[in-house]
Amino acid sequence: MIEKIEITQRFNFKRLNRHYECFTIDFINNMAYYKISERGSGDKFLQENSLCDDSWIDILVDLRRKMTSEIRTFDDRQSGDLLSGFIDLELFRDFESENFSYFEKLELIYSCIVIIYSTDGYEEYSFKNNFPKRWVEFGELLRDFFGFDVLHLNHQRQLATPLFYDIEKDGLYCRGDRLPVKTIEFGHYRCYPYELPNPRLIVNFEDSTIRGYIDKVLTEDIGNTVLGLLEEYHVYLWTQSDYHMKSDSHDPEDLEGYDWYLEIVFKGDVIWHLFGYNDYPDTYLHLAREVMNITSMDLLEINTIDEDSIKLFEEYGNAKLG
Repeated sequence: MIEKIEITQRFNFKRLNRHYECFTIDFINNMAYYKISERGSGDKFLQENSLCDDSWIDILVDLRRKMTSEIRTFDDRQSGDLLSGFIDLELFRDFESENFSYFEKLELIYSCIVIIYSTDGYEEYSFKNNFPKRWVEFGELLRDFFGFDVLHLNHQRQLATPLFYDIEKDGLYCRGDRLPVKTIEFGHYRCYPYELPNPRLIVNFEDSTIRGYIDKVLTEDIGNTVLGLLEEYHVYLWTQSDYHMKSDSHDPEDLEGYDWYLEIVFKGDVIWHLFGYNDYPDTYLHLAREVMNITSMDLLEINTIDEDSIKLFEEYGNAKLG
């Protein structure tokens, strides 16, 4: 018999603006509540820089607003209905969990852990890209029962994950249509001595500008070159575990090195986001070298990567690029 379900969700926006929550459904005591609250630096870092695309701010503010100490209660009949509905979904049938830890060198915009406690023990399922097939139906079940969007399906439509989108080597697709890129933002900063987040480069396709280390007009030719680089070096696929082989297999030499983020915002303010703790996806170095060849500037900060890691990135990147 299922006694309790814990749903822990984590959202990452930029460096210091993160949101963690755990919603617990207790079938023994017929109640539901948030078990943990917001962790991180709070609202004082919401406005990081006037150059930043702010598509994520409304999401983060709403997530924090929904966190309350309210305890929701229900009776035995309602409990039975919810539990029956959950069992009928067979949510994790043939499901394979992804590797997950509370500290990862490469973090995606969304991740989730579901723990199901029963009289016989517990089962734990975690995912970042491999959403359960009936996750949306589960969200709708919870929304109808509790009267609010427990799984944040409304916000999930604004996140570039496989729940509502297809992420391919050449871009993000929705119902077969490739979404145009709106902005690209890259930030890179020192962990120690500590630096506050600050974007190094922002490419804005809507107002045809490049700002940051470079300040110039974004022409059609330059725009096509930028988009071509994203495709050539498989950047859209960096959120996939197949592109984390180096970071999963090797620890960086200096744990007090550099953090960074890359954010791509598509038409409709759909956000693709990857955050790195002193490590990078497998083809990062190859992209960074190409950018340096084109601009004669180390815009992606190759100089901060140690020689041993460079050799590893060459090995893993070459394997991906053929």
